[in-house]
Amino acid sequence: MSGKECQALVVEAPNVQSFDGNAFGDGAVLGCDFVGTVEETGDQVNKLKKGDTIAGLIWGGEIKGIGGYSEYTVADNDISFRVPKNISLEEAVTLPLASMTSWLALFSKDCLAIPRDGGKDTSVLIWGGSSSVGLYAIQIAVLHGFKVITTCSPRHFDLVKSLGAKHAFDYHDDDVVESIKQAAPGLKYVFDTIGNKSSSGLASRAIDESGGLCTVRPGKANTEDVTKQTKVTDVLVWTAFLKDHRYGSFHWPAHEADHKLGTEFFEKLPGWVEEGKIKPNKAKVIPGGLDGVSKGFQEYRDGNISATKLVYKL
Repeated sequence: MSGKECQALVVEAPNVQSFDGNAFGDGAVLGCDFVGTVEETGDQVNKLKKGDTIAGLIWGGEIKGIGGYSEYTVADNDISFRVPKNISLEEAVTLPLASMTSWLALFSKDCLAIPRDGGKDTSVLIWGGSSSVGLYAIQIAVLHGFKVITTCSPRHFDLVKSLGAKHAFDYHDDDVVESIKQAAPGLKYVFDTIGNKSSSGLASRAIDESGGLCTVRPGKANTEDVTKQTKVTDVLVWTAFLKDHRYGSFHWPAHEADHKLGTEFFEKLPGWVEEGKIKPNKAKVIPGGLDGVSKGFQEYRDGNISATKLVYKL
């Protein structure tokens, strides 16, 4: 573990949901993504040093007093990385949670567990490709040579295709399922990055009988309408940390394989960003520093965030 002075923070859905549901009680400090300067390091820190500018992931709220929405925080040596020099701090802070979520959803043995050497013979449907998680899922899948099909609003078709999606369909279209089936017959892998009341059920109708669907919703929420033959899993980004986690009534034990997988990802991510293989989400800076957090939360509640991340600078 090491101490960081935070310089940029981001709004994530879990932060708003945790706040509105008072998931961690009074006195909790929320905030999952951060960018900052290393101020101190622990005895076992071997990847980072004082003065490094890093981005990282923490579960704000779980440990009282530790969260991203603060001037200083404590982060994990393995679940942090040096900020590549070719991107801004505002861009860097969009990376940790959303990209790690995508990585685990695609490759964790408890999620889709897609063979990484499948190449162009592997088709993947990213439902909600213009979401923050969806944009990274597209790029990670393309990086591994997969054929990517995605859904989003037509105004984002050019964006998702610029990141490598082969096909993009309007999720409001009555024929969206049939269009996906024609583009990817025998589809086996679907990642639902939206997780609302209709998305998983609709997406599952495009899946082959032996396929699976992973949702971003903890506890496999909103998957009641998924086709019976579809294997349903959920992704929880916090399994990247080698410790137990609790959120409301849910409990996730320490997951050594996911920790190893997550550590590998953050070791590779800076290089992929420098090479242009992974492009950060578009960042929208909310003025006012920490005082602007409530404004960002309300923008999320009002549904005003699309294909962008809200970022606070300290």
